[in-house]
Amino acid sequence: MTWTPHTRTTHKVVERWPVTALATLFDDGADPGDGDLLPPLWHWVALARWPSSSMTDADGHPRRGDFLPPVALPRRMFAGGEVEFRGPIRVGSVVRQESSVVSVEEKRGRSGPLVVVVIATELYDEDDRLVLIERQDLVYREAATTVAGQARPVPATPVGRPLSVAGTPDGDAWDFSTDPTLLLRFSAASSNAHRIHYDWPYATGVEGYLGLVVQGPLLTLAVIETVRLAEPGARISRLRHRNLSPLFCGEPARIRSTAGPDDTLVLELARADAAPDAPPCVRVDVELDRPPLTTSP
Repeated sequence: MTWTPHTRTTHKVVERWPVTALATLFDDGADPGDGDLLPPLWHWVALARWPSSSMTDADGHPRRGDFLPPVALPRRMFAGGEVEFRGPIRVGSVVRQESSVVSVEEKRGRSGPLVVVVIATELYDEDDRLVLIERQDLVYREAATTVAGQARPVPATPVGRPLSVAGTPDGDAWDFSTDPTLLLRFSAASSNAHRIHYDWPYATGVEGYLGLVVQGPLLTLAVIETVRLAEPGARISRLRHRNLSPLFCGEPARIRSTAGPDDTLVLELARADAAPDAPPCVRVDVELDRPPLTTSP
């Protein structure tokens, strides 16, 4: 198949229904309505669109070879990226989205061959002002082989709110919990039909995972949601995110935040029982614009 990279330009409404779907999923008090500011990264659900059935592949993703290159490796991973927030995006407004594949690189990792696909996106508001610049990194790799008996059963107990303040001495951590319903709801809100998030036999038997995989964007959104909750007056100007290892449905996780220089934060989401030297599931580096401190006269 001959494939040529191209820029895809679309005009999209910042839809309210997926925003409401994500708000009810987190269930933490956010409820942006028409005209309200979209919280950071919520454009991942507000601008997502379902592919037509004829353009949906066996794994649930859109067929490759149109916008994305026809990579033959079966496993697609949301590996990370960077987002710069230039201006406000409001629920109900129309934005122009310009996306293009800027690089396709074949590599060889410890687990075998890889293909790294980098996508660049710019969003413009109704006055043609640039409001967001984004880079997303996708990694394709070979399917793994699950050893019989290693696959984990799907948890049956609902978790309620996925985010809760952890009972740590410093109060600087959050617990993150998942169940199959949460994953299915996020897949629906983000127009993501990838079967590893809801089809246990496919996830374990075809792609070789140990269980249902928690969506990479959901992990990153959960991390950024803790920033919004902890510092409601601060504005995120830029963030860099890396998905380093999968989190499986039902695994308890904890989000920790470390302050850096010049109004920066380093946040990591890791399995609650992970060894101290184990890599986190997600790392996010955040640059903040904090409101100036006021002093009493």
